[in-house]
Amino acid sequence: MSSLLHITNGDVFTERLQKLNLDGDVITWREMLCEGQTLPNVGTESFWKARFEFLHKNYKVSKSWFIEKTLKEYRSLCSHKQQDHIVLWFEYDLFCQVNMLAVISWLLTHRKYAQISLVCSGKEDESDKLYSLNELSDDQLLNLYKNKKVLSQDDTEYADYVWQLYCSNNPIRLENLTDFNDYQFDYLGDAVKTHLKRFPSINNGLNEMENTILQLAIDKKPKSKTQYMDVLLKNQGNLGFSNTQYDRAITRLKPLITNLNPVRLSKKGKEILEGKTSYYSCIQDNDVYLGGALKYNFLYNTSTNRILKL
Repeated sequence: MSSLLHITNGDVFTERLQKLNLDGDVITWREMLCEGQTLPNVGTESFWKARFEFLHKNYKVSKSWFIEKTLKEYRSLCSHKQQDHIVLWFEYDLFCQVNMLAVISWLLTHRKYAQISLVCSGKEDESDKLYSLNELSDDQLLNLYKNKKVLSQDDTEYADYVWQLYCSNNPIRLENLTDFNDYQFDYLGDAVKTHLKRFPSINNGLNEMENTILQLAIDKKPKSKTQYMDVLLKNQGNLGFSNTQYDRAITRLKPLITNLNPVRLSKKGKEILEGKTSYYSCIQDNDVYLGGALKYNFLYNTSTNRILKL
């Protein structure tokens, strides 16, 4: 008899999965590796040290919270050594895809013998909408599970390779990948494109997400911060972010947003959005990482969709 372990993308879905009464234990991967510096050797002391430092500095995460929520669950994963079939439950968005790569990289090192399967939600019907796991009915989830993809060694090694590139100090190597369709990761290519657009644009020094934050303030004229947040979350494409990430982004753009009730841009904010001036003069923080690369060491050329090194 093979024994099963499920690794999920978050606590809310873990609760949902437990109610489906599938065989096997469930572990939650509690991280947001799409933000902050990442090191390639997942699970090492230096890896967790870098993660804690980022979360503590940017999200005021305490050491006790980090140990209780993230490390305790990770240690639980480490102690599950007997399971020879591991099922990953992740989604189409950047947030999930980066976490998925890290988990596969860890499994490749620490669970070489295990068969790894992937259940990944996204395009579930004829519409353009991409679905999160929690938006699906129980029947849809069970159907996805029944049709899960058993990853080959080539698949897992490719995921690990993409993870190593994500953690490298030069995103241009990641940009040069073109063979996503040769592997069983339907949403990875789009996630990588989304990631690359997080480097500042050559036009005005803001990345795609930051430009969208300002543009929606003008287009939608939100009357309060709550309304603004709602608009941002609904128009975020496939980032997969929550209020937490957007709250931090708005704080970072403070010189460009004068008011949040109602939402108003400063004169400089409007000029930057119109391409009359650049945001570079406002940048105080030069140790912002996207994966292994420093965000402000590169520019994204929106007309050629290529990364340039400064």
